[in-house]
Amino acid sequence: MAATPTGDVDVDSEAVSASIVGASGFAGGELLRLLAGHPEFELSQATSREYAGKSVGSVHPPLRGTDLRFSQPGDLESVDVLFTATPHGVTMEHIDEYQDAAELVVDLSADFRLDTEAQYDEWYDGHSCPGKLDVAQYALPEVNRENLAGADVIASGGCNATATILGLYPLAEAGILDGADVVVDVKVGSSEGGAGGGAASSHAERSGVVRPYAPTGHRHEAEIEQWLGTSVSFTCHAVDMVRGASATCHVFPDGPVSNGDLWGAYRGEYDDEPFVRMQAGGSGTYRYPEPKAVAGTNHAEVGFELDASNERIVVFSAIDNVVKGSAGQAVHAANVALGFEETAGLEFAGLHPVGSP
Repeated sequence: MAATPTGDVDVDSEAVSASIVGASGFAGGELLRLLAGHPEFELSQATSREYAGKSVGSVHPPLRGTDLRFSQPGDLESVDVLFTATPHGVTMEHIDEYQDAAELVVDLSADFRLDTEAQYDEWYDGHSCPGKLDVAQYALPEVNRENLAGADVIASGGCNATATILGLYPLAEAGILDGADVVVDVKVGSSEGGAGGGAASSHAERSGVVRPYAPTGHRHEAEIEQWLGTSVSFTCHAVDMVRGASATCHVFPDGPVSNGDLWGAYRGEYDDEPFVRMQAGGSGTYRYPEPKAVAGTNHAEVGFELDASNERIVVFSAIDNVVKGSAGQAVHAANVALGFEETAGLEFAGLHPVGSP
């Protein structure tokens, strides 16, 4: 699949220049790794207040041997594409500055994921630049591909929301979620907390846990409901893994649904998607989606099981939260926006066996 380039970035030049604001965190490091191996991008800058002047390899071991050094965020140079991997609230405060520096801004925070100021008032702490919300496009190509070409601002989705939306989107499109009760439980690795982490993310506290940390009211619920068009009951658990988000979704439909209906819905949406793999039972150890099978990749695995006796559909989805749930999704969306091959720079298919993801 390839999009048609309609924006202002010159994709006919030898390489498209790209910089990363907030490049010292986990998502920033994944962006550096992906863009360094991308056939169309040339890395220009990687900013970090804490590590300015140090080599990017001193913070991100996979990039040892590269010449790029961190610079101060205030020293941005003009580039074609600016990726911003900053904490919530930073990009909305600096969006005019970022757009002055680049034709396309791809933000990995939550600052432009939602459609309206009212949603930010309800789910976050308001929005300082609501006038830009209507120009931003949600990054997840599987649900918003047609709106990405030529975008000026792209907002990469939240990892928990990404896993959930990919699991349930075919049911929403098929009308199966209409009138249904939906309960979602997501289990996520410690990297979701970011490089700064905190006491709850330290190894001694995180090891061995299955800890509810957002029983209700998780902010990603707003994204999920926005894209599925229905309310969900959503809970998150922190578990003993580093990478990964695994969503188990219980759907109680308003009418009868067959296995044929389900396969038709999922194949209709995902048969041609380069980064979605169906894994619904079958044989072998990895019979259903799980994060270990997609660690380090931009792939999502999706599966389901029909519980006819309880009139329930159980949907499973698994992603690497730092790649498909963040940096990989951002690069995929940029590929679409610029008319590159969608899989460019994202071809890594994973490793097996691996340790804890």
